[in-house]
Parts: sequence; C-alpha cells; structure tokens
Amino acid sequence: MAIYLAQLGLKEAQIGLLLTLTLLGDTAVSLWITTNADRIGRKRMLLAGAALMIFAGVLFALTRNFYLLLLAATIGVISPSGYEVGPFLSIEQASISQLVPDELRTRLFAWYNLAGSFATATGALVSGLLAQQLQNSGLSPLSSSRIVVLGYGVIGFFLLSLFTGLSPAVEIVKPTVREKDPGRSSITQTQRSSLGLHRSQKIVLRLAALFSLDAFAGGFVVQSLVAYWFHVKFGVALGVLGSIFFAANLLAGISALSAAWVAKRVGLINTMVFTHLPSNVLLMLVPLMPGLSLAVTVLLLRFSISQMDVPTRQSYTMAMVDPDERSAAAGITGVARTIGASLAPVFSGVFLSNPLLLGLPFFISGGLKIVYDLALYRSFRGLRPPEEREY
Repeated sequence: MAIYLAQLGLKEAQIGLLLTLTLLGDTAVSLWITTNADRIGRKRMLLAGAALMIFAGVLFALTRNFYLLLLAATIGVISPSGYEVGPFLSIEQASISQLVPDELRTRLFAWYNLAGSFATATGALVSGLLAQQLQNSGLSPLSSSRIVVLGYGVIGFFLLSLFTGLSPAVEIVKPTVREKDPGRSSITQTQRSSLGLHRSQKIVLRLAALFSLDAFAGGFVVQSLVAYWFHVKFGVALGVLGSIFFAANLLAGISALSAAWVAKRVGLINTMVFTHLPSNVLLMLVPLMPGLSLAVTVLLLRFSISQMDVPTRQSYTMAMVDPDERSAAAGITGVARTIGASLAPVFSGVFLSNPLLLGLPFFISGGLKIVYDLALYRSFRGLRPPEEREY
C-alpha cells in the first residue's frame, strides 16, 4: 500500500499520515461493531464489516484524491499492516471460544492463525507477482498496483458470501431461568458498561493498555513500511518483495502453530513473553545487516518466532472473561492495539524520508516491545487461565 500511495504522488510524510488515519478509522468502526456484536448479533456485524471492506477497497482503487482516500481510510475497513485490524478477528475469536472447551482453545487459535498467516502469505506472493507481471505486460506501475488494490475490494464480496452462511451457533444464547447458575447473579444492562463488559472490565483494560504499547512499537515496522524500507535501501522489485513476505508470513504461521505445544508445557504468559523477547532482538538487527541477503535472513528468523504470542494472547484474553463479554473483550484489546499501531507510522514516514534515519524505526520498535514483554510478565504472571490452574 505504501508503494501504491507513493505512485499516486503522495510524499512520505503524507503516506505515514494516511496509514495512521487508516488505522484510526478502523479503530472507531471496529470498536462500535465489536462492543455491540454480542447484543445485536455476531453474524450481522461480520456482514457489516465485509461491506465496509468492499467500500474501502473500491474507493482506494478509483481515486488519487487525498481527501477521498482519507474518507475510505476512515470509514472503510482496510489494513496497511499486512495483518487484520478490522472487526472480523475479534468476533471470530469470541465465536471459536464459545464452540470449543478450554483445553482446546489455544490449539484451535493456533490453527486459526496458521490459516490466516498462510492466506496472508499467499496474498503477499500473488499481489507482488501480479503487479510485476502486469508491469511486464506493458501497464504502468500505478495501473498494475491499482488492479491489486481493486482485488482487495473484490475479495470483500467473497467474504460477504461466506459470512452469509454462518451457523446460529456463533451467537450468544441467553440462558433461561432454569439454566442460570444460582450461585452467580445475572448481569443486567445497567450493570454492563458502555464497552459491553461487566465482571472482567479491569483485567481487559489492563491487557488493552499493554497490548496498545506492543502495537505502538509494531506500528513503526508495519509490513507496508518494511516493504518500502527494502525497496528504498536495496532497490528490491515488487515481485521479490512479494516473495520475501510470502516466506515471512509462512514462517509466522508455523510459529503460531507451535505456540500451542509450548503453551501446554510452560503456560500462556510464559509463551507470550519468552518467545517475544528474542524476536525483538532480531528485529533490531535487521537494519544493521550490510546486504540484502543477510537483512532478509534476519527478518525471516524474526518471523519464525515472532507470532508465537498471537494465539496465546488471544486465548488468554478469551479465558479471562465471561462468554458474553468475549466479543467486547477481543474488540477492545484489538482496538487498543490498532490505536497504538496507528500512532507510529506517521513518525516512521518521517524517518524513511531521511536516509540517515532509515534504520531508526527498527530500533525504536524492538526496544519498546522489550519493555512491553517485561511489563506483561510482571503484571499477569500470577493470573492463570482455567486450564492451567491445576498445576
């Protein structure tokens, strides 16, 4: 996306600003959708999110006007990070947690993230190769990139059709009087906060604050900007960039799958922290590499362990809240991450415009992520999910 916006004629600072506003717009949309999904209906909200994805993709492809792009970024659902920032992830996490027992939750989230990473990897490969082939066939770089962006909107229609067929089993079923646990008082609408939470509000807000710090750090090196960094520093072509991030996301998916095996033995919090720390050190080493091959190698090593905290983080959040808070909890922590991530690209855009500061986003990101890991471990090492309380 960053390369496409540059082809439209935007400056680096404008690109960083637009990426920030894109993430902020998704934040507002996702917060409303996810905090109301358990009340209004998860299927309905997923359909609304798919419609907003179509809107954003089509408008991004049809205009080069900054203000119309801003409109699409603010109202629509589109991700500059290479990872999902819309409402889908949160509602899907809540639905999966409802359908499986606690002891299988982390494993299911691992497979869920593996499928997502493989899809992301395939998208990176196909979009890069498609843009390169279109250029080789005679289209301008801008026209070839525009076709790829339009393809994003088209995929939104496919997603809409998939959500149409969702089972009613994903919805919250309100218990009857006989089914209610007499040992737990019912939660009335007045007791529920405007965020859709009740008993777990303090825990969710603490997690959200920490996840926001992690995402702010990650926002300095969102996939769009890392691709742009390789393009500027080493002159890497679009087709090669697609191959690099295909491999990166493939490794990320495999690392997410291995997280379930590790978490079963050492616990969710330990897995989140002690796999994340070395990946952050590798991130800071990327700009120190003297050539493209070494830089790509270190980046791929980083991706091979960087996503082990994702399914464990999702599983831990779902484990610590009541079933009727799950969409809201996933949405709030997801939105907190989006807010954190949205603040950083505007600074990275400035850094990338200065040859002397090209590597600075990697150092800032890695350092802040290490702070997050230590703070998370200190705050939550004593709070175990249900499946870990027996040992």
